[in-house]
Amino acid sequence: MGLLDILLGRSKPVAPDLDRLFALPSAAPALEAGAGFTPTGLGAVCFATVQGSDSEQTHREVQALLDADTERTGPPVRLLPDRHGYSWLVSHRAPDRLPLLVDELHAVNSAMEVNGFGPQLLCSLAWFEDRRGRRLALVYLYKRGSFYPFAPLPGAGQRRDDALELRVRAVLADDLPTEPDVGHWSPLWGAPGL
Repeated sequence: MGLLDILLGRSKPVAPDLDRLFALPSAAPALEAGAGFTPTGLGAVCFATVQGSDSEQTHREVQALLDADTERTGPPVRLLPDRHGYSWLVSHRAPDRLPLLVDELHAVNSAMEVNGFGPQLLCSLAWFEDRRGRRLALVYLYKRGSFYPFAPLPGAGQRRDDALELRVRAVLADDLPTEPDVGHWSPLWGAPGL
């Protein structure tokens, strides 16, 4: 960053650091102890697609990329488009296999980045649930290099449990690099697992 950037208040964007995803398994015990949430085994990677024929081509290329992964074991990753122009690569593992799920999310992100899809990557998430059935996603923002909690309220309408999200941020403050600007805590209403 140069002097002109400092004077004009500009900052360099945070470089994506996919290795931060590996902090999720070690943060899970703190999340369970502090807020009562345990992993569901569901995770996803979200990326932007272009509308029209380019969107279909992108989906075919990403699916071919995943199908070519000969080291992959377990259930296949599913590719699901949503109504907002985003696509989700969804993986499901046993709830007690969070490290394996995170390895897979990391591998999907890395493969997409290496194969030219890095600019389209938006976020990755892993779902958690408490004993009452409330859902919580820990969302990794690819371009910001940080996490935030997303807690949709059950029932009709698109409402969030803001108090729970802030509580989870406090619980995980020492375990995950949390996004400090809550303006970047986007609701993910089209996310698989809602």
